[in-house]
Amino acid sequence: MNPEYHFDGQVLCVTGGGRGIGLAIARAFARAGARVCINDLAAERAQAAVAALQDEGLSAIAHVGDVGDEQDVRALFAAIDQQWGRIDILVNNAGIEPVHSILDHPLSDWQRTLDTNLTGTFLCTQQAAQRMREQGGGVILNIASIAGKSQPLYLRSAYAASKAGQVGFTKEAARELAAYGIRVNAVCPGVIITPMTERLRNDEAQMQRWRADIPLRRLGTAEEVAALCLWLASDAASYVTGAAWHVDGGKNMA
Repeated sequence: MNPEYHFDGQVLCVTGGGRGIGLAIARAFARAGARVCINDLAAERAQAAVAALQDEGLSAIAHVGDVGDEQDVRALFAAIDQQWGRIDILVNNAGIEPVHSILDHPLSDWQRTLDTNLTGTFLCTQQAAQRMREQGGGVILNIASIAGKSQPLYLRSAYAASKAGQVGFTKEAARELAAYGIRVNAVCPGVIITPMTERLRNDEAQMQRWRADIPLRRLGTAEEVAALCLWLASDAASYVTGAAWHVDGGKNMA
C-alpha cells in the first residue's frame, strides 16, 4: 500500500459494492484503514462482500437498497449516520447495462437504467454532500465509463446516455460543491475484467478485437480502477476536482 493512502477513521460508502469494481474499491479503502458501507440491491451479494472483508479483520457493514429509490437512499445514509455519524467518501458505482437496439428498446429498461446509473448518482450525492457540507469537506467519485465520454457502445444507448449524464453531473457538482470543500471526480473505466464483461470475455473473437484496440493490449482489472480511486480520494489529489479520468489502457486519449 502506498504510504500516502491512509484513510484511518474515514467512512466510505460504495454503491453496487457487492462485486466487481465496487467490491475492489471497498476492499482497497478498507485495507487503507477506512470504515466501509457496502450498498447493493442483492442482499446475499452485499452480505458476502462484507463477510469477506471482515474475514480480513476490516471494518465493513452491508446495506441493501435501490439507489434509484429516494426512500432507500435516505435509509442508506441514515444507517451510516447511526453506525458512524459521518461520511467522508462516496463512490457512486451502482450501474446496469441492458443491451437493446434503439429501434425496439423497451421504455422500462431505458428508465430503469437512468434511474440506477444517473438518478442514483444524484440522490446519493445529494445525501452525502449535505453531510459533507456540515463536516467541512469530503470526496465524491462517480464511476462512469468511456461509453459516456468518448466511446459509445453498440446496442447500449441507455447505458451510454446515463454515463454521459454522470460525467456532466460530475462537472456541475464539482463546481457547486467546491465552496464546501467537497471534491467531485468521475472515473471512466474501459473494458475491465468483472462479472459484467464475463459473457463477452468468453468470446475469443471479441477478446482479440478488444486487445487490438487497446494500446496496452490487455483488459484492465477492478483493482486498477480501485487504485485510481484511492489516489483521487487521497490528499495527494487535493487540487483535483471536476475531471473525468480514463482508466482504459490507452483506448481513448482525449
